[in-house]
Amino acid sequence: MGLFDRLFGKKKETEKVVEEVEVKEEVAGGNDESEEHSEPVEDVIFSEQAGELLNETMPEILAELGSESSPSDEEREKFQEESDVLEEEIKEIESSELAEEVVSWEKKNDEQLSESSAPVEAQEEKTAHNLEEKYDKSLEKTRKTFGERFNAFLANFRSVDEEFFEELEETLIMSDVGVDLALEVTEELRHEAKLANAKSQEALRQLIVEKIVDKFDDEKVPSDLNLQEDLTVFLFVGVNGVGKTTTIGKLAHRYKEEGKKVLLAAADTFRAGAIDQLVEWGKRSDVPVVTKAAGADPASVVFDAVEKAKTENYDILLIDTAGRLQNKDNLMKELEKIGKIIKRELPTAPHEVILALDATTGQNAIQQAKEFSAVTPISGIALTKLDGSAKGGIVLSIVQSLKIPVKLVGLGESIDDLADFDEEFFVRGLFKELI
Repeated sequence: MGLFDRLFGKKKETEKVVEEVEVKEEVAGGNDESEEHSEPVEDVIFSEQAGELLNETMPEILAELGSESSPSDEEREKFQEESDVLEEEIKEIESSELAEEVVSWEKKNDEQLSESSAPVEAQEEKTAHNLEEKYDKSLEKTRKTFGERFNAFLANFRSVDEEFFEELEETLIMSDVGVDLALEVTEELRHEAKLANAKSQEALRQLIVEKIVDKFDDEKVPSDLNLQEDLTVFLFVGVNGVGKTTTIGKLAHRYKEEGKKVLLAAADTFRAGAIDQLVEWGKRSDVPVVTKAAGADPASVVFDAVEKAKTENYDILLIDTAGRLQNKDNLMKELEKIGKIIKRELPTAPHEVILALDATTGQNAIQQAKEFSAVTPISGIALTKLDGSAKGGIVLSIVQSLKIPVKLVGLGESIDDLADFDEEFFVRGLFKELI
């Protein structure tokens, strides 16, 4: 089953699942009005039955003890027997009540444990729902622009002829789907539109979106971040102004919140402002930053950072670098030197080389990706400012033409608005109003 069918072909099943989740949440909410916890086992006292037994027996015992005459051996023996019997009866009563109390306490405890697991599941569902809402809101501008162009194109069509396909190709390119993907989709649709006998606007709309979505899914490459069990080294590249340092700061905050030990390295020594900005993010996230004065050798900063991360058992090292694409030769030498330093100390590192791209630049981002790929191998892309862009369709073009996975997306300005890329949330947020 293709991505399109998974997302848009099973609406009834999705609605049913949502209803079931809502019912579960209502039931879970009702449990909050449960009974008060039972008294602690340590507070168990004698029952009324034990008290009555003591009240009936103790006066006789006290009377005998208080008599002036010394008790005989027979009386002592009788008294001891009565005391033993009384003690056994009290123990039986205590044991019985204690057992009942323990059973009651265990039952309450089991109920509380059972109830505590439900909120965990509900919280996970709530987190996923909140993330999808963030995607939906961030893609609002892109969805609106894409939808308006698409609907205007379909409103003008009279017949599925060559002119129709030429206009479709232009519309897709203008929507930042990318030239390669636009050409592929248009060529395939030349045949499939006839086969599907798609003559209405609705049929054509669905067929075109289905082709784009499934083509995107066909080109899917792993988008999970490559985290190690011990030290994971991230190397960030990208031109100035795309949100690279901000992405590093937000990622540092995320891993810090997850309980990981995080270290930052300010290896963009070309600009004093870049160092200051990373230091500020370190303060906000309560994460240390390895720095040197502006103009220092970037590789020396990286060496110090790797040594510190190794000796002090850090989990995550995030390295910021310069983005001087206008001087590509110097940038290439600089990144090569940094890479050699890292590999000398950690042969398997860097574990991620993340290219930061600004979603608002559209096709310019594609050109940047191509140029940086020529300088250093890129393992993933952090697409920033998706919430402020009308060109979010660039994700489709990046994945299809460059075969580089989008791994991180900026969904807002808050410190916790950096998310792992989720293709289903993205596709649903981009195309849902067209289906």
